[in-house]
Amino acid sequence: MDEKYKAKEPFRFHTRLHLSELTGLRAATLIQFLELLKTVSGSCIYYHTHRFLQQHQYLSPEPPNDFAYWAAEALGEDELAEKLASIDTVGFSSIRLLREKIVSTIEDYIKDNPLSKLRFSRENEEFYFIKSVSFIVPTNYTASGLREFAEILRKITIDSIYFHIFEARLRLERGTNDFSNWIEHSIGDKKLAEAISRLDPYTHTLEELRKTLIRKIEERLSF
Repeated sequence: MDEKYKAKEPFRFHTRLHLSELTGLRAATLIQFLELLKTVSGSCIYYHTHRFLQQHQYLSPEPPNDFAYWAAEALGEDELAEKLASIDTVGFSSIRLLREKIVSTIEDYIKDNPLSKLRFSRENEEFYFIKSVSFIVPTNYTASGLREFAEILRKITIDSIYFHIFEARLRLERGTNDFSNWIEHSIGDKKLAEAISRLDPYTHTLEELRKTLIRKIEERLSF
């Protein structure tokens, strides 16, 4: 093993099992929608902003935003839909901050367009809130150094990559992804950690992300 890249603490890879669960909450108007947005669980916000990535992991994102889609298709509020779709999900380090941005965007829109409060969704097109339920499971893979880490990245499932890149940063509010955190604090390579942290995972498929991670690590090992 390259002693230079030996870890102080090994990295334990985890994976996730995912279920989608109806909450029984629905909205037919923008005001109802707004009030529910303020109170639903964070797992609802996460589901409706990350559903595409969870269900279509081999396809190329840009992930659609369920909130923006409903505003356009059910309410006919195209301007609001554009504002919601333009929210940069990757720019938020927690579900709480993402929720606040979505809520404030809708509130500002209602102030400028008061008649939007009176508009009902089309028949049978109410917004149904769904929450994401994840079960985190440890795998049998543990890396004691950077080279071994890269080798395991080739083997693990995309669900494991998804958990360590997306869920750890946003849902678990760890500030950065698990890979960057381990590389910086256990391997001691801040430069590589920052390079991985700067990757925009929302513009890659998970398989592309896997290849990019491996390439960056191998480039580092070749120095």
